[in-house]
Amino acid sequence: MSEPVSRLDERFSDPGTQATPWENAREVLENAQLSWIATVRGDGRPHVTPLVAVWLDGAFHFCTGPSEQKTRNLAGNPQVVLTTGDGRWDGGLDVMVEGEAERVTDRPALERLAAAWTSKWNGEWQFGVTDDGFSNDVGGDAYVYAVRPAKVLAFGKGTFTHTSYKFA
Repeated sequence: MSEPVSRLDERFSDPGTQATPWENAREVLENAQLSWIATVRGDGRPHVTPLVAVWLDGAFHFCTGPSEQKTRNLAGNPQVVLTTGDGRWDGGLDVMVEGEAERVTDRPALERLAAAWTSKWNGEWQFGVTDDGFSNDVGGDAYVYAVRPAKVLAFGKGTFTHTSYKFA
């Protein structure tokens, strides 16, 4: 994945600030323990829920059960926003990823993602790989999705910055 083009939005940034480097925003995505996903229900109402996600190979990945609301929403509209960051007002960096959720069914990719989940959470999240996605002893089967960013926004707090990243 090539480096995105970044732009500071001075309307929402403190005077004299600089755009947040992409490396900083990517680090927040890589290290996030909890993220939230926004999808759209068939009747147009929003649906937001927390989840654990993995940033790998230039995409944010998440999994969800075949009968969950997220899965039903994605069948009708794959556009999503994934958010993560720091809940404090006076510090940290919040990052939002906009893009289209696409199912991951390639077995080698699923194997790498299962290993990434296991590694990121020191073995607390372990998945087996199936032809449809993941399986585990606790939650059963899960579909795996990748969101390659169309746009990323980063909001620095304390010293306030609003940076957008556009991807080719």
